[in-house]
Amino acid sequence: QVQLVESGGGLVQPGGSLRLSCAASGFTFSNYWMYWVRQAPGKGLEWVSVISITGTTTKYADSVKGRFTISRDNAKNTLYLQMNSLNAEDTAIYYCARDVYPIRYSTQYGYRGQGTQVTVSS
Repeated sequence: QVQLVESGGGLVQPGGSLRLSCAASGFTFSNYWMYWVRQAPGKGLEWVSVISITGTTTKYADSVKGRFTISRDNAKNTLYLQMNSLNAEDTAIYYCARDVYPIRYSTQYGYRGQGTQVTVSS
């Protein structure tokens, strides 16, 4: 079955950095566009970033553009999110997610992992 397991979250001071990882299994990782989404306390899911199947195309929400970098290692079935210059508004549970369809970018994500908490506070 599809499994997505996020890790790397934690408590970080404003201006700090974190690198999130997502280990994928149960499907052909290299066939799917992959997403990072987040949910801040009391708010709905927010799309953060997406990466193409080869990693050559990436897109970011305006709120994280220039600070976050999405990447993937298809040989390791792993998705990453490098987060720099973190601020309090980045506090959220971060989830990796898979596109609902293989190969193409549908803008819809289906399976999500259990998430990893990121807290930015001094």
